Amino acid sequence: MKYAYLLILSILFFNCKNEPKNSSEAKKDISEVVENTASDSLIYPEEKHFKSMRQVTFGGDNAEAYWSFDDQQLVFQSNNKDWGVNCDQMFLMDRDDTFKDGKPPMISTGMGRTTCAYFLPDNKHIIYASTHLGDKACPDTPLRKNGKYIWPIYDSYDIFVADLEGNIVNQLTNEVGYDAEPTVSPKGDKIVFTSTRSGDLELYTMNIDGSDVKQITNELGYDGGAFFSPDGTKLIFRSSRPKTEKEIKDYKDLLAEGLVEPTEMELYICNADGSEMRQLTYLGNANWSPFFHPSGNKILFSSNFEAERGFPFNLYLIDLDGKNLERVTHSETFDAFPVFSNDGKYLAFSSNRNNGGGRDTNLFIAEWQD
Repeated sequence: MKYAYLLILSILFFNCKNEPKNSSEAKKDISEVVENTASDSLIYPEEKHFKSMRQVTFGGDNAEAYWSFDDQQLVFQSNNKDWGVNCDQMFLMDRDDTFKDGKPPMISTGMGRTTCAYFLPDNKHIIYASTHLGDKACPDTPLRKNGKYIWPIYDSYDIFVADLEGNIVNQLTNEVGYDAEPTVSPKGDKIVFTSTRSGDLELYTMNIDGSDVKQITNELGYDGGAFFSPDGTKLIFRSSRPKTEKEIKDYKDLLAEGLVEPTEMELYICNADGSEMRQLTYLGNANWSPFFHPSGNKILFSSNFEAERGFPFNLYLIDLDGKNLERVTHSETFDAFPVFSNDGKYLAFSSNRNNGGGRDTNLFIAEWQD
């Protein structure tokens, strides 16, 4: 369990510039790129949903790679020290890039810690959360408290809009407390995010410009990592909802210190306005990083529910009614953060595969087949 959660903590899931390519290179068909750089050794024999796969990064912890609306670029977070950062910052890549010998452009400020960048519909701006207004230095990252694995919930996180040159052009939140984990509806009209403005970790939505903020969840516990369905009508998210008196006390005590324990989480689904809320998984352990299948009828997520000691984490598919659970990856360590391209042809995810037995978590892009 320690190894798996150190990996998650190092990435903080909450949850420098290459020369630009010319237009003809940017339009190169990604299928050609994937096939030409695929390695059979990257795909385990049981992984029938992967037609081909290529590795994008080769060091550090790299996660939460999200596609632009036109599928031409991705934004992701990394703490790769070889790229001159001491904690997670945001980096930009073209869809056919790899960084075995190169370095992507950093498009966050390089100050504080950042998390959860996501493209806006114009493909020219991103949103992301950052602590840099609280302190320009990287904040401390506690890993354990009283024998428990924990995540810090930095109250200095706010959500910003930046262009692809790294210039912050707008600040969307300025409430006291944690505002982070923003993602954008495929319809391009709404942002969902997690905030402590109510005193608990709840989901909220707002318009793209930060207006019309609405609370979506209101039950005690950590609700986060939310994504919209392809048609923008539903939300899928992870939650650790304490039930017993001891669980409630432990949760509240940790939250008062700006901490949360992520070892027990299930997936919940609701309409985009918070109605018809229901629990989707009842698997135990940590079920998280959910993302809608392009059909809108299934959820792809990461879980260690089959693990006896906390790892491995693998990817699973499940129907919206909680049936037909299917294991997708067959790692012995860690697969998580799955994100489909908008056209549904490719899957970006993070994995420990092909890292030489170390703890580096790298990005991979797989050609998907149902």
